[in-house]
Amino acid sequence: MTAPRIDIDTIRRLPKAVLHDHLDGGLRPATLVELAQTVGHTLPTTDPQALADWYYEAANSGDLVRYIATFEHTLAVMQTREGLLRTAEEYVLDLAADGVVYGEVRYAPELMLKGGLTLSEVVETVQEGLAAGMAQAAAAGTPVRVGTLLCGMRMFDRTRETADLAVAFRDAGVVGFDIAGAEDGFPPADHLDAFEHLRRENVPFTIHAGEAHGLPSIHQALQVCGAQRIGHGVRITEDIVDGKLGRLAGWVRDRRVALEMCPTSNLQTGAATSIAEHPITALKDLGFRVTLNTDNRLVSGTTMTREMSLLVEEAGWSTDDLRTVTVNALKSAFLPFDERNALIQDVVLPGYEAAL
Repeated sequence: MTAPRIDIDTIRRLPKAVLHDHLDGGLRPATLVELAQTVGHTLPTTDPQALADWYYEAANSGDLVRYIATFEHTLAVMQTREGLLRTAEEYVLDLAADGVVYGEVRYAPELMLKGGLTLSEVVETVQEGLAAGMAQAAAAGTPVRVGTLLCGMRMFDRTRETADLAVAFRDAGVVGFDIAGAEDGFPPADHLDAFEHLRRENVPFTIHAGEAHGLPSIHQALQVCGAQRIGHGVRITEDIVDGKLGRLAGWVRDRRVALEMCPTSNLQTGAATSIAEHPITALKDLGFRVTLNTDNRLVSGTTMTREMSLLVEEAGWSTDDLRTVTVNALKSAFLPFDERNALIQDVVLPGYEAAL
């Protein structure tokens, strides 16, 4: 007998955790319109719903250049203290409204310097906005904890500076580090100095790998650079034949390396062909520590509730599956063990019991 299909209202109430979500990919359309008018930036349209539709169409165009170009507009309004404060605060409130109890937000400070802010001022401002959002969410009875990952851009040369920032702000809300940007042609080992520095300083990091580039990028991220998690990682399936794991896939599974998987985003960038056939389901069934994420909520027109609903409707996921990926995310969050365990035992598991 099959379990009854879980409905979207129930999914919305479930406690959620997200590890892979970009600040500059998750603005509210109405906020983007207002901030663009303030700074004099021209958008494709000033109607919020039409702008949301424009983003979704661009993301689903199959044109990676067009997909990446969408960030031009969000970054344009994130160059001032006012813009950063508002987007960070609203980011937290949107997570709370979606039932997220723990999130990690990532962004590249080096892309937010055109308004005259320094790297440190960017980080301080974003942290201030996140703190304001968390305080509001807690007061409203929907508490959410948000940690920050600072991103270095792999096609530029400021990753060591960003790593220094992560070390400097690790007691002020920054929980880790990442490198982002085009994978193909920009291997993670090009930034080995930054990763070695982070390891010496005991700061955890994840690396985007195994999406636009295949197994070599995953191997290098783990075995050369020392990543604790992999951003996306969908192409680890290239090391699995008829259910038999190759040496790299076996390493990833057996050492519980979390894969930060983003189904909708992967479809848009061509890393997967459908939700039903997305590797997250097969990898989950093989015992990999898969996590479910949104990547860019505005650009992909998605939320955690939507990602979960798609997997339920199109890939046959059960409540147990949703609970598993949520617990997986918290097990691999860049938090101390006791804090991760408390979120699982005191928030997520009771939250599932209450929702169901």
